[in-house]
Amino acid sequence: MSSDSFLPPGARNQTDVFAVHGADPEVLAFAMAKYSRSALSMRESLTEISAQRAEQFLNTFYFQYGHRSIADLAHVALAVERLSLLAAIVLVDEQRWDGQERSTRYQNFLKSGWYFPDFGQDSGSAQLYSETVGNLFDSYKRTTAAVLEVLRRRIECPESVKTDFYERTLKARAFDVARYLLPLATNTSLGQIVSARTLETQVSRLLSHPVAEVRDLGVKLREAATGPAWNVNAQAAAAFVEKVSASDSSLASEAAQLLTREVRTAPTLVKYAQPNEYEIQTRAELAQAAAEILSGQLIAESPLVDLVERTETLEVELAATLLYSAAHHSYRQIRDLVAALPEARVNEIVSLGLRHRGAHDETLRAFHAGAALRFDILMDIGGFRDMHRHRRCTQIIQPFTTVHGYETPSSGDLGGDVEILAEAGVLADYQSALAAAHQASTQIAASQSPEAAQSALYLFPLATRIRSLFKMDFSEAQYISELRSGPAGHFSYRRVAWEMYLALQRQHPSLAAHIRITDFTKPIDLLQR
Repeated sequence: MSSDSFLPPGARNQTDVFAVHGADPEVLAFAMAKYSRSALSMRESLTEISAQRAEQFLNTFYFQYGHRSIADLAHVALAVERLSLLAAIVLVDEQRWDGQERSTRYQNFLKSGWYFPDFGQDSGSAQLYSETVGNLFDSYKRTTAAVLEVLRRRIECPESVKTDFYERTLKARAFDVARYLLPLATNTSLGQIVSARTLETQVSRLLSHPVAEVRDLGVKLREAATGPAWNVNAQAAAAFVEKVSASDSSLASEAAQLLTREVRTAPTLVKYAQPNEYEIQTRAELAQAAAEILSGQLIAESPLVDLVERTETLEVELAATLLYSAAHHSYRQIRDLVAALPEARVNEIVSLGLRHRGAHDETLRAFHAGAALRFDILMDIGGFRDMHRHRRCTQIIQPFTTVHGYETPSSGDLGGDVEILAEAGVLADYQSALAAAHQASTQIAASQSPEAAQSALYLFPLATRIRSLFKMDFSEAQYISELRSGPAGHFSYRRVAWEMYLALQRQHPSLAAHIRITDFTKPIDLLQR
């Protein structure tokens, strides 16, 4: 006899768990939202819901009543192809983001092409831009080949290792070195799976960006989500409908509706996404405030990783973080300057970050304050892009600039006193290409044309240093240190992870003892991936 026969009236012990497939994202979001408003089961809800009913519901509860959590239930898969590395960095800068991008380690980016912005009537800047990108790609090609030869000479292929694996692994290590030369104009591709809520925020943020390509990307994302989606089974489905029609024409219409109907992934939830005036106006005012407060303050030297101890009030942290987002100085330098300001001035800076906030705007990321650990990191853009993937921490990213110079890869994981670019005979070529790119970007940025001035950013090679503030708890610091210090990783972020660990060890030695760190200073097996 079943044990359920002994249950008191009303008791139910039979939990039902099932996966759902085939429902449009917004219809599924509506069905899940109905759990809070209806006793119907998921099967019953999905059976009775149509796309039209879902749209009516979402228009009411999402837009009129502001129940934004409903959009968290609708997930959309999007492919974004042939966008620049610059646009990709901006695109993925979401804390609730899941996706994958083309790897600079496993693919030759000579084949990807590059983005050419609109220079208006400034033909001189356009020509300089093209020549500079071409020079960087030529140097990238020479560096890849030269470094690969050095690796072949220094690392023998063990008998236990297949030749194709050996070649692929060494080529990946060569790409790790050569990628420093890739300009932000380089094209890449990525895929993302995000909720409609994140997508709406993402589109709005992209539409608010000063770079034209990024704004255009926001428009295209909105169109892709609200327009007809590409159906991977469309061709096979259409062929099957033809077979059905040939055998029984009366079933053709029904088969076509079921198998080849047009699907729009988020026709309702993203359609109203517009530029965010709160972000646009605040960005301009913070830039002005930072220029005034930091006027005459030379950028102080700072280490690769600075774990900034907490000495300031929450108000000072918020004001310093807001200014940091619009400056190029270190967080420690800005924090100390702000801490010395009168309380009224500190509060005024905080108010700048909130003055233009609309009724439905989330506060700026700078207001994610109070984390126990704050790592101010100054590293190459290429390595930063790897660190950028860590979503469990708050990242405040400063604008791109040439004022911090650029990184030169040293050993390329060979260790010891090896200077891999010098041994490969391409160090002078590397330095010349980097210096010329920074000089060209400065020249184009000084152009009278607004379009040309923004285009200067695309000439920054991935070797260019960028400063970013990572705020996190101990668990995330432990995770990053352990994961990113591993021998299979890129030497740029392996060094950062190691320096994060050392900073933690200095300030919190008993806690650092629990981190399973890989010593960056010790030799590694270059054939381990």
